[in-house]
Amino acid sequence: MSLDPDRTPVIVAAGQTESRDLTLGPLELAEIAARQALDAAPGLAAAIERVTVVNILSHRAGRAPAAWLAHALGLGSVACETTNVGGNTPQAMVELAASEIARGELTATLIVGAEAVRSGRLKGARPAAPPVAGPSAARTSTKSTAPPPTPETPPPDPVIGADPQDLSGEERMAGLVIPVHVYPLFESALAARAGRNPAEQRQFIGRLMAPFTEVAARHPHAWFHEARTPEDLATVSPSNRLVAEPYVKRVVAFLGGAQAASLVVTSLSVATALGLDDGALFVWSGASANDVWYPTARPELWRSAGVEAAGAAALNAAGSGVDDVSAFDLYSCFPSAVQIAAAGLGLPVDVDQPDGISRLTVTGGLPYFGGPGNNYTTHAIATLFDRFRSAGDPDAVGLVTAVGWYLTKHAVGVYGASPRVGGFLAADTASAQQQINASALPRVEAADAVSSLATVDASTIMYDRAGHPVAAPLIATLDDGRRVAASADDGEVEAVAGTFLVGARVHVEASAGGQAAPRYRVVDLS
Repeated sequence: MSLDPDRTPVIVAAGQTESRDLTLGPLELAEIAARQALDAAPGLAAAIERVTVVNILSHRAGRAPAAWLAHALGLGSVACETTNVGGNTPQAMVELAASEIARGELTATLIVGAEAVRSGRLKGARPAAPPVAGPSAARTSTKSTAPPPTPETPPPDPVIGADPQDLSGEERMAGLVIPVHVYPLFESALAARAGRNPAEQRQFIGRLMAPFTEVAARHPHAWFHEARTPEDLATVSPSNRLVAEPYVKRVVAFLGGAQAASLVVTSLSVATALGLDDGALFVWSGASANDVWYPTARPELWRSAGVEAAGAAALNAAGSGVDDVSAFDLYSCFPSAVQIAAAGLGLPVDVDQPDGISRLTVTGGLPYFGGPGNNYTTHAIATLFDRFRSAGDPDAVGLVTAVGWYLTKHAVGVYGASPRVGGFLAADTASAQQQINASALPRVEAADAVSSLATVDASTIMYDRAGHPVAAPLIATLDDGRRVAASADDGEVEAVAGTFLVGARVHVEASAGGQAAPRYRVVDLS
């Protein structure tokens, strides 16, 4: 489409904050970050037409966090919404806002996310107050000015997006319940392709992620300001316990912080009128795609067709190649996500950076920067905004990837320090999505009786806090071509501890009725 240059979507303000003493709840943090952004220029708050709050995990956020925030900020009768679950949602919301601004359907929007899981556990932590009628809050204060609790209960915010169940019932029965159970499976598939055992893969991961710690150490809003060596990250110890083979504590996403970030997306004409056009971050393109929804049905567990499709579409829409990008932030909840995104973009993973600084992140990543829950990518985009604004390089180009669930949902954005010729483009991934959906493999379902040999595609060992192996789930392909998620038979967990079973032959037994997960025993490790 032909874009009116005045409707070029830009990010004109951003805010980031954290509560290291864990005394602030998510809504209080969200308000502080939002005020930082709105204080960028007089009149910016008056231009806001919508408040979008990224899904907050903490129960203290209530059912209407966007309405609460709009009231606390004194924004009046603006549209309010929250997103569904997914680390992809911040980038997806920027893409949506940019599309609406380019079409002339939206003037300006405030996108805010916050998380404070640990704050909610503190004794005496205050519950979130619902919005009530009252005077507008002063925007100059960095302290919460929200009204006190009242008996009134606001209607829930509308939720943007709806997903199927995150994992299949069969996967859950096999012990795959949360991300730290699933992402190690992808890591095992990557390691097998590289010919590495778990210990060797830990060493590789240490070299990959140590440069991330260097970036976090320099970031003012990172949760951990400590650069670590590859050995620090890879060595199993009481303070760096095994979680799920091959992952140790220091290489997985940190959920214990209390952080918030905000973005204001508007048009170039509004930015110019407010004096914010100098240093604006231009939204060049965006694209979203999903992988086959359930991991068990994905043809290849070492790659992501979704990030490949979204990345290619976003770069093509921006008229750029990966070599044109000067700053990346790859979603980094687990090391496998970093490796798979880099491969999907055609970006080499150099684990031996000469300066020790990773070129794959601008924040330091989820294990070291933090940004827990669904909101990490808001921090990444805010950091990109700050970096480009301070660097003053008109040729700077940035790319951000964002991931929801289990490498399931992907959003990719391309940003520039200068406007793109031809303006913003939201890429079309419909054809690629149809191909991805059609590639799904048949799965063993709960009602199926099974007694068959199978070849293991991915595996992990889960450990308790004392370092004892407690479970060994895997994904395998039966000889008839169906995929199955299975748990270890009695006595097998100890026997397979410290190994990857990828390529091994196992016997899978399942009784129809879905009362328990299929069980496996190893018959050939060669």
